[in-house]
Amino acid sequence: MQQFRAHRLSVAPMMDWTDRHCRVLHRTLSSRALLYTEMLTTGAILHGDRARLLAYDAVEHPVALQLGGSDPADLVAAARIGEAEGYDEINLNVGCPSDRVQSGRFGACLMREPELVAECMAAMGAAVKVPVTVKCRIGVDDQAPEESLFRLVDLCAQAGVTTFIVHARKALLKGLSPKENRDVPPLDYPLVHRLKRERPDLTIAINGGIGSLDAALEHLEVMDGVMLGRAAYHAPGLLGQVDRRVFGVGEDVGAAQAVELYRGYVAGELAKGTHLAAMTRHMLGLFHGLPGARTWRRILTVEGVKSGAGLEVIDAALAAVSQARSGAQDERRLRGLEAGQAA
Repeated sequence: MQQFRAHRLSVAPMMDWTDRHCRVLHRTLSSRALLYTEMLTTGAILHGDRARLLAYDAVEHPVALQLGGSDPADLVAAARIGEAEGYDEINLNVGCPSDRVQSGRFGACLMREPELVAECMAAMGAAVKVPVTVKCRIGVDDQAPEESLFRLVDLCAQAGVTTFIVHARKALLKGLSPKENRDVPPLDYPLVHRLKRERPDLTIAINGGIGSLDAALEHLEVMDGVMLGRAAYHAPGLLGQVDRRVFGVGEDVGAAQAVELYRGYVAGELAKGTHLAAMTRHMLGLFHGLPGARTWRRILTVEGVKSGAGLEVIDAALAAVSQARSGAQDERRLRGLEAGQAA
């Protein structure tokens, strides 16, 4: 993995969202943030369409592969495949609360089996040279988080793990949907801060409900890293400030600049037969909070799904945004003149 503390700011693995197209878009905005794949089960990697599932573009580095599983032998095999494919890190999901994941005995339910998690991590760590890391919750159901979190981390640390990403909520495995599990259980940031304070030799990143770079920077005063989830997906433009504000390098990348940088990738994928909407769906929030954002979303949503849709849809949407921004600037100038005359 590139040696510039990539965990300082990462984008969370999000099912159905952080696919390879999404990750390339995010990379146009930040050269430094660590990107994660969607969670891939060991079964899918070992027995499924491996070439499709593990495909990524070289520009995505540093990029981590997140695995779902609980059988050490299967995890070792999948980790070796991921390393051979060039992924910079192998991460184990110990946080997903969905019923399907639970039935497969992986994800958040593994918080109840910390010894098994440590066994899995030790096996993967011995099998690959890239870092192996854990993404977990602070506990599940009736567990006492100050016990469940520390026990999981300590056992995995004894197994050789040095990096943990902690979603600062419990997961309630019965009665709440995965979506509700991202909102309903209360956040406990102080507990994760305490984990870092009491385990200073470990790299600890915090995740959950962090909605802005300002909030991320506050956490970074005491944490090694911050993982952004929905905020980075729904308003990806904020990633354009990450290199400067979080890593202290480079210049900001604006939304329109990101579109131009992404355009070449889109053209290449269109030539391979990829549907435009598969790529533009990740761009919908790019102009969030800016003039023309609604028109941008409408054009991409309505026109992007049509048969044969191509780059002209992106160009039209970008032109509409440019026109809206120009109109907004004219309006601000007019208001300034009126205010001056009134004074």
